[in-house]
Amino acid sequence: MSLSKPAPRRHLHTRTIKCEGFEREDGLYDIEARIVDQKTYAVEEPYRGHRAPGMPVHDMQLRLTLDRAMTVRGIEVTTSHAPYAACPGVAPAYKALIGARIGGGWRKAVTEAVGRTKGCTHITELLMPAATVAFQTIGSWPKAGAVATEERPDRSAKKPYFIDGCRAWASDGEVVQRLFPLHYRARY
Repeated sequence: MSLSKPAPRRHLHTRTIKCEGFEREDGLYDIEARIVDQKTYAVEEPYRGHRAPGMPVHDMQLRLTLDRAMTVRGIEVTTSHAPYAACPGVAPAYKALIGARIGGGWRKAVTEAVGRTKGCTHITELLMPAATVAFQTIGSWPKAGAVATEERPDRSAKKPYFIDGCRAWASDGEVVQRLFPLHYRARY
């Protein structure tokens, strides 16, 4: 299903976020994320001066290296384009996330490590979709399409983090009943 036809309008800004997950040969995982902001019109910025349409306002990347338990083992941050000279200087602050675990408490760990003036708003924002991609990369479906059923208690014994996280994964829904029957809770 698509969105409805929009009202007449003019395109002004594009933000592109791309996140990718990789399994490394050493058993770790890399999650790479990039954010690019562009204007469709020329702007005069106070520090960089004239910016032609399509030139990046922001172009920033990060790489999280994680273990299977979703613990940050390394992080690299780079800023290729930013409106202010101070922006790239925040990169070392992100090393404070090494040892943090993606999961419950991730937002709090990010805020404590690089919140407010310790980090960059855009790179810090990028850590949230990167975390989601980490779950999709590391905790994704078993290879060859196998599913967690009663015959596979190793995948069902502990309630998965995503159950009751959205409508599709409601503990009283058809998806949980079929794929994680040990955690299915019928409505009364």
